[in-house]
Amino acid sequence: MRWDFSDHNVLVIGGSSGINLGIAQGFAQAGAKLGVVSRSQEKVDAAVSALSTQTEAIGFSADVRDYEAIATCSHDFCEHFGPIDVLVSGAAGNFPAPLTGMSANGFKAVMDIDLLGTFHVMRSTHAFLAKPGSTVINISAPQAFQPMEMQAHVCAAKAGVDMLTRVLAMEWGRDGVRVNSIVPGPIADTEGMARLAPTREIQRAVTESVPLGRQGVKEDIAAAAMFLASPEASYITGVILPVDGGWSLGGVASLGNALKSVTSS
Repeated sequence: MRWDFSDHNVLVIGGSSGINLGIAQGFAQAGAKLGVVSRSQEKVDAAVSALSTQTEAIGFSADVRDYEAIATCSHDFCEHFGPIDVLVSGAAGNFPAPLTGMSANGFKAVMDIDLLGTFHVMRSTHAFLAKPGSTVINISAPQAFQPMEMQAHVCAAKAGVDMLTRVLAMEWGRDGVRVNSIVPGPIADTEGMARLAPTREIQRAVTESVPLGRQGVKEDIAAAAMFLASPEASYITGVILPVDGGWSLGGVASLGNALKSVTSS
């Protein structure tokens, strides 16, 4: 199906690289007006340059840990394009480590980016969402519901993100705003996979643990996001949607085991 979002304003937090940039590119190809937010001005500029070949796009440099900065981005986006029709919140931090090998600052950093950052995005953008009719999509992770060794910080943070999704689906449904989460599985050629599967052996183990027998691509996640934002999903809210080739059915543990073996060797 060819989606048409030519009358939509889409803001992607964390949208300068990886899965989130792939989502932004999907919406750009479907005609949406785009805004991307990321910490690195250099990456923001590069993303806007690429997106502008397909649609009108603007970018902002801000850290999701800074509430006022994210609120300013939302305000400025709305001033430029109008109310936000689709909000994608995808900023995330991660590194593999056992809990006893993790500093308090390291644990806090992931919680601040993933969980507190999601709260900042949700709270600060609510006033700028189109009501009724807008869609909010949080980017979660299998660690939210599948315990994984070496990932205690991410498991805790993403579980919180999924619960925020459910609660806000209840609270914001009265405004006609739908809130859902996408849970990407192993997605090839992304920074996340490079960090969590740094060796060829781990990459192979991850791929073999996916029931569909392959890693996903960024277009898989973009397609899911566009479906959730489309009229066809108008009665879907509060959903935590794995897009992972079946990985969360049992293969997730293999990555934790592989990371543990690498760290202990």
